[in-house]
Amino acid sequence: MARFQENDLPKAKLDSNSIQKALKIFKYGKNHKWKFFLGLIFLLLTSATALAFPKLMGMLVDCVTNKNLARANEIAVGLMGILVLQAIFSFFRISLFVNFTENSLSNIRFALYENLVKLPMSFYSQKRVGELNSRISADISQLQDTFTTTIAEFLRQLILIIGGFVILGNISPKLTLMMLAIVPIVAVAAVVFGRFIRKYGKKTQDKVAESQVIVEETLQGISNVKAFANEWYEIQRYKNKIKEIVKIAIKGGQYRGYFASFIILCLFGCVVAVVWYGITLTIKGEVEGVGDLISFVLYTTFIGASFGGIAEMYAQIQKAVGATERVFELLEETPEDIKASPKASSLEKIKGNVSFNNVAFSYPSRKEVQVLKEVNFKAEFGQKIAIVGPSGAGKSTISSLLLRFYDITSGEILVDGKNIYDYDLENLRGNMSIVPQDVILFGGTIRENIAYGKPDATNEEIMLAAKQANALNFVEGFPEKFETLVGERGVKLSGGQRQRIAIARALLKNPSILILDEATSSLDSESEKLVQEALEVLMEGRTSIIIAHRLSTIRNADKILVLDNGKITEEGTHQELINLENGIYKNLSNLQFSNS
Repeated sequence: MARFQENDLPKAKLDSNSIQKALKIFKYGKNHKWKFFLGLIFLLLTSATALAFPKLMGMLVDCVTNKNLARANEIAVGLMGILVLQAIFSFFRISLFVNFTENSLSNIRFALYENLVKLPMSFYSQKRVGELNSRISADISQLQDTFTTTIAEFLRQLILIIGGFVILGNISPKLTLMMLAIVPIVAVAAVVFGRFIRKYGKKTQDKVAESQVIVEETLQGISNVKAFANEWYEIQRYKNKIKEIVKIAIKGGQYRGYFASFIILCLFGCVVAVVWYGITLTIKGEVEGVGDLISFVLYTTFIGASFGGIAEMYAQIQKAVGATERVFELLEETPEDIKASPKASSLEKIKGNVSFNNVAFSYPSRKEVQVLKEVNFKAEFGQKIAIVGPSGAGKSTISSLLLRFYDITSGEILVDGKNIYDYDLENLRGNMSIVPQDVILFGGTIRENIAYGKPDATNEEIMLAAKQANALNFVEGFPEKFETLVGERGVKLSGGQRQRIAIARALLKNPSILILDEATSSLDSESEKLVQEALEVLMEGRTSIIIAHRLSTIRNADKILVLDNGKITEEGTHQELINLENGIYKNLSNLQFSNS
């Protein structure tokens, strides 16, 4: 698969509006801004010393004509002094720019992550995680390169070009005009040619990546390849791709050959032309001496190199401005109203009476499809309310709305008789817990994952929660016990073990309202029995809303709601619903129990 590279970042058009947006980055420099401006002073000093170097070199050569050794020694010491100063100025320039950039980007990274975590679920339903990751990695890396190196180099090259032309004009206006006519054009042509060759190299890389995809797919699905006796087909597919790579790489090699010839003929030809014309003017007496000619050639080389570099740096700055715009787009997204550092002790405990009154809802990404229509039900404190129905009926949507992941289209949801939008969001969610079907654990230890429900929990509380969740036995069975690393997304644990860790986490949180979203549907019978026992402990003394796939797990529910096509079509206990002639619940029940 072709990898996303920083070189692929889109460029932004540089205008006053985009530059204004990009300058917002300085807001994140906070008390480090002075380092950037001090760095600019050292940048000017570095450029000034660089411009003095060719002039002194010319004066040193003139000492040969004048046969003045003492003067030559003085100038040589001066040149060494300039090099020492340039080294010192460069050190401070780089150190200050890096210091300013790293502190600013650290603030931006934190602000970006803080805002991302606080953004509503409606935002995540429309964005890909990979895209958001690239904002934090590729876009910020682009800003890092630009602020530590590119801006400084761009300004330095600009100063060298402008300063170089001023000094050249003083040495010889005629020679300057001649140099202006050829050197910048050849330098820009070299940049354009070089960029074209890089594009060709990228084409080769892309084709190699495509060939790797074929290898990867074939080896991953080798059983299928052999089962269909399609080895010859895969070999041919790979052979064709390899041929394409060779074709493009050979063409790229030819272009690189042309480029090498171009550099030798044109760039060095320019130097020869400038030197020849300079010697002609020196012989005619229009240029003062050999020293001035040497200075002129050196300034011309500086200017040519700067022209070559500045075009590439301008492109990098365009990419950085584009990256800044994309980062600020995310920073300007409106977050949910969540406090910066909530304390569990400050949560106002709610009882847990839930009421849905004429609730209708459509997802923001597809507003034309009504997922819930006029949903009405009540869940009193301590009750177990089960929601069943076919796939896509809107069962999980009910839990998302109760957690305020999305805003309802119409109607109202009450908790303890108070509209959920009148609650502080942290307080509302702090009184709820969800045990989902697909439990995602974080890559730390079992202890950290259980304590996620209550970060300041004691060891005794964590052990008690694990015991009540039927998790203590398997945790104690690991050599590292509670310090066992669960691996990324909990992959080192079985489904039943992950589920019991999630139950322990919920128990530790001690919620008033518990949401079980098909919590046992993907487990084997033995794991389901252990998890079901743990769930019974968890549901004790709190309002439970159970979204069920397996009807066997909800027979003892106080009330079962049958959701079909966004509406509650049946309501009652297991016994009441099983007696309904041609009822959806009865049909679902007959289907499941006849298959089991």
